[in-house]
Amino acid sequence: MHKVLIVGEHDKALNPATAKCVTCARGIADAEITIVLLGADTAAIAAQAAALAAVKSVLRVDRAENAHPLAAIFAPQVAALAADFTHVFGPSTSFGKDLMPRVAALLGAPQVSDLMAVEGAYRFRRPTYAGNAIVTVEADPAQKLVATVRVASFEAAPNGGNALIESRSLDVALPSHTRYIGARSGSTDRPDLQTAARVLSGGRALGSAENFKLLFSLADKLGAAVGASRAAVDAGYAPNEMQVGQTGKIISPEIYIAIGISGAIQHLTGIKDARTIVAINKDAEAPIFEVADVGLVGDLFQILPEFERLVGG
Repeated sequence: MHKVLIVGEHDKALNPATAKCVTCARGIADAEITIVLLGADTAAIAAQAAALAAVKSVLRVDRAENAHPLAAIFAPQVAALAADFTHVFGPSTSFGKDLMPRVAALLGAPQVSDLMAVEGAYRFRRPTYAGNAIVTVEADPAQKLVATVRVASFEAAPNGGNALIESRSLDVALPSHTRYIGARSGSTDRPDLQTAARVLSGGRALGSAENFKLLFSLADKLGAAVGASRAAVDAGYAPNEMQVGQTGKIISPEIYIAIGISGAIQHLTGIKDARTIVAINKDAEAPIFEVADVGLVGDLFQILPEFERLVGG
């Protein structure tokens, strides 16, 4: 039997990326799946995790130091728990990419990044060369395996489970060189970019940070998250956390609307798993149209007001 420990990502609610990690783990034959939640009070989150189908148990590690998701603080605790497991999975999100390499280093174990398909307990497929090639990798079964799961490649596990919830106390020395100071982000009720069903992204063609704000009103009416191309981020039109692409967030929304984005290969890597892609660009030869399901060639500043009117603006 293969015992898989999934590090749950949460912030007031369980992040859907965790349910996608469960789907990945279910691809391993005879997998026994456990989710660990680190926080100050994870009771409500644990109930959500326990409801996921195929999850056998949920471990709550509640302590004051876990109030904020600091990789330096979480990693030694996950490494200590990993002793009873053959696999340790985390989502390939900003949270997982920060945490899992630290866990692997503490365990002296190999890490496989961006799992996109399971072929066996230690055999997986993952993208490389900006998604232009898919490689099959096989890890040594004699060692513990640490991995990040490419959440864009998996559907979220459904509810229907009734896992056992257990509180766990760990006698682990935590580092003091990293501490939480604070977090600041723009106040918004929009969905999280990495898990949103609808995403509206803008590119350099918007011309300025002021023009980029035109997307916000439309996004709010569509119930969409807002993203940006790397060119738009580099130009200062949008903050780094909005970047979509190889060096930003890899997403898989139901619908992705690209406005003024030419479609560089690095950007296409981040959206290739979107169910429907809509592109608006004045350049009919823009690469984005090669992958778009719906394309509108024209001036975005003329199209956007009409688009907003049609959706209720």
